[in-house]
Amino acid sequence: MARAREFGLEAGIMSPGAGNAITDVPGVRVGHTTLRRGSVNTGVTAIVPQPGNLFLDKLTAAVEVINGFGKSAGLVQVAELGTLETPILLTNTFGVGTCVNALIRRAIAETPAIGRETSTVNAVACECNDGPLSDIQALAVTEADALAALDAAGADVAEGSVGAGTGMSCFGFKGGIGTASRRIAIAGRDCHLGALVLANFGRAGDLVLPDGRRPDPRIAPQPEKGSIIVILATDAPVDQRQLQRICRRAGAGIARLGAFWGHGSGDIVLGFTTANRVPHFPQGDTTPLVRLSDSRIDDLFRAACESTEEAILNALCTATEVTGPGGLTRPLLSDWLRGH
Repeated sequence: MARAREFGLEAGIMSPGAGNAITDVPGVRVGHTTLRRGSVNTGVTAIVPQPGNLFLDKLTAAVEVINGFGKSAGLVQVAELGTLETPILLTNTFGVGTCVNALIRRAIAETPAIGRETSTVNAVACECNDGPLSDIQALAVTEADALAALDAAGADVAEGSVGAGTGMSCFGFKGGIGTASRRIAIAGRDCHLGALVLANFGRAGDLVLPDGRRPDPRIAPQPEKGSIIVILATDAPVDQRQLQRICRRAGAGIARLGAFWGHGSGDIVLGFTTANRVPHFPQGDTTPLVRLSDSRIDDLFRAACESTEEAILNALCTATEVTGPGGLTRPLLSDWLRGH
């Protein structure tokens, strides 16, 4: 499917990475399990931040809750301790518990001491409600589906109506999974910041494209009851405080497209850096930290804004038709763009 740039839609001024995807950050992988049967259109998307045992070698991480109408798991500990120790699973609202169980089982299999000889594990799963286009009460997502998404993780990122994005809607159009990245020069080398979004937000008629056009989905506007999950990844050497500030700028990318984070919207950003790892069993009283000078952080702020905006556009542009309960569908932004 055509991505936003193939329709002439570019977000911002910075250069993307080679794949214009979150997987431009070395070691990051993404996988999906897509469930489409009868009235069920749902799935799981897995973001595997790095190879190896994340529980024993954690990543520095941060959370920014723009509007907290959401049911995610694991974010409180990430915000408190500033570490990520499992892959991230995205799914529908009623699939969160199942995904948490799958992550816990996988972590215990890798580190049998969890919960016995050492601490428990903080599994992270985030959600959006795909109810209008999927029978969410079917509780269709299984632990096997979650594990399959983890096992399928690779460098190529499928977008649109796949994985957790299968039944999602955005600004009255079909939404879903999207990704994008930006390249930043830091200390004489290229670093990357990439975004992956689960786009299920925005009032119909509020979408504003980068060129100023306002696509009409021909759906009556309703109160904002959707959500968006933004996952930001970078290999830049930042600490938790800086990473949270970077996550906050993803909100600017969401707002550029016309969203205002309504009462019923769950808008959550989770970010991690592959630099500054945190060992579960430290070898001494201190651990080394390489930290970007705050005077150089503006490029990462802009990258978070632009990559989030473009990831949402990619989700909209690559989405394909899905028929939900009662024959409900959502129009495709790609069809509107081809006609205008």
